[in-house]
Amino acid sequence: MMETIYQRSLNGEITREDALELVNINHFQLFNIADLLRQEIVGDEVTFVVNRNIDITDHCIIGCSFCSFRDHIGYEMTTEEILESVEEAVDVGATEICLFGGVMPHMTVDFYCDLFSSIKEHYNIELHSLSPVEVYHAAKASKTTTSTALSSFKDAGLDTMTGASAEILVDRVRAELCPNKVSTDEWVDIIKEAHQLGIPTTSTIMYGSIDTWEDRIDHLLILRDIQRETGGFTELVPMTFLGENNLMGQQSNGASGLDDLKLHALARIILGRDIPNIQASWIKIGTRMAQMALCCGANDLGGTMMEDKISIAAGSSHGEYLTRSQMHAIIKGIDRIPAERNTIYEPVSSK
Repeated sequence: MMETIYQRSLNGEITREDALELVNINHFQLFNIADLLRQEIVGDEVTFVVNRNIDITDHCIIGCSFCSFRDHIGYEMTTEEILESVEEAVDVGATEICLFGGVMPHMTVDFYCDLFSSIKEHYNIELHSLSPVEVYHAAKASKTTTSTALSSFKDAGLDTMTGASAEILVDRVRAELCPNKVSTDEWVDIIKEAHQLGIPTTSTIMYGSIDTWEDRIDHLLILRDIQRETGGFTELVPMTFLGENNLMGQQSNGASGLDDLKLHALARIILGRDIPNIQASWIKIGTRMAQMALCCGANDLGGTMMEDKISIAAGSSHGEYLTRSQMHAIIKGIDRIPAERNTIYEPVSSK
């Protein structure tokens, strides 16, 4: 099997049955073929983006069982406070602002449009925000369609959208993890609408809670199908489940370090050339494990972050900020080439 898997991955021919077999092969063989594919598809550069996460509120009506952030502190930032945070990011040369936060009834289409417009009026920076669940609820609160909402967001200054709220795209799993979020079909439809409107998005997978390898593989194949239809995904961001301070953490200890590496490797093999950029999220798995993931198929180290209140609340102990020089050191530590990028993977000259 391994003799043909490399070429079949490059040809986009990996099946569900292939992927299930790969779960159980010798993991060193799996990591090796994923690394060879990474070399062929994207080369030896490891990309990263200088960005800031701004979590605008921890109030939320959704109530996901894996969330540690809901009412963790109890706050909602004002527009002025958000603009101050953006300015701090601009001052260190960030090219991307990621706006996150809970879903609340007052967060209508106009709410987000006013916020996006304010940011764009003051700063020339890429605005990466919203997920399908936020789009869905904003549209519902505004009594409009998700497509109309997305068009309004784009006009107001939204550059790219997150592929968050995907968790695992299997409704049986979603019924336990996030029953009040959008369904698999709704998530897929909103993502496709964004792509059709010219709004690129990331794609994500949150694994290691109550999901199986079959669920994870089905999720990755859904993402591959979307990409083949729209071409709108910029990357895959695997996110290992963090179980501290949440209900799901009482049922699951999360994925093992070995499973973290296997997920990145399998993603590389399944997605092949379709989604060439696979991120190793240092905030979730730590910088050393991220270095390992970069040797098992991944090619991107994510963002410098400046803050990630959501991961910290769920038990991440890997810090909230890496400087450019620290990113460079991590990447050079595995004999790879650092390359700063923007949100859509265009090269950026370091400042």
